[in-house]
Amino acid sequence: MALADQLRLMVITDPVLLKGRDAVAVCQKSVAGGATMIQVRWKDGVPAEVLELTRALVAALPVPVIVNDRADIALAAGAAGTHLGWDDPPLAALRERVPPGFLLGISVGTPEEAARAAVLPADYWSVGPCFPTPTKLGAGPALGPDGFAALARLAPDGVPVIGIGGISAANAGSVMRAGAAGVAVIGAVLGVGADPETAAQALAAAVRA
Repeated sequence: MALADQLRLMVITDPVLLKGRDAVAVCQKSVAGGATMIQVRWKDGVPAEVLELTRALVAALPVPVIVNDRADIALAAGAAGTHLGWDDPPLAALRERVPPGFLLGISVGTPEEAARAAVLPADYWSVGPCFPTPTKLGAGPALGPDGFAALARLAPDGVPVIGIGGISAANAGSVMRAGAAGVAVIGAVLGVGADPETAAQALAAAVRA
């Protein structure tokens, strides 16, 4: 499957929103509903527990699993890659140390970050926040579809860009029309009262529309 297709609907884990639910089971339901990639995000997780979860997801899921921030855990777990922010180990240095095909994504939220990212060997960009989001404090002002489009146009040719931040089935289509290859979601699938499979189905339909 082409990378752009793998990035169509990324579901990101969040231990707070999971509220004790089994992460593997929730992710399995998400994939059954149409999720095409899973990102393990567990900022304050004990490394051994993050590794255990990642290994379990890699074994249980038919879609790529990547790990937020921790390339070491991703490599040890046999995951497909890692997603990096600007406070993480430098992407260019990591590229020299990871095997061919290991995905490295980068977060972009401003024109300045886009300029820095444009010279890096990233496989994809995650641009946001597209809309107001409660799941990442300090994410900056919402870009909206137009702001997303302006940053997405700065990505190097061939580098797919996904939208993140406050994305739901109701607004995902506007981000896709703004040039996104896909979207990344947290609360829209893991939020209170959401059935992961049904929520993923709605999102998958929205990004295909």
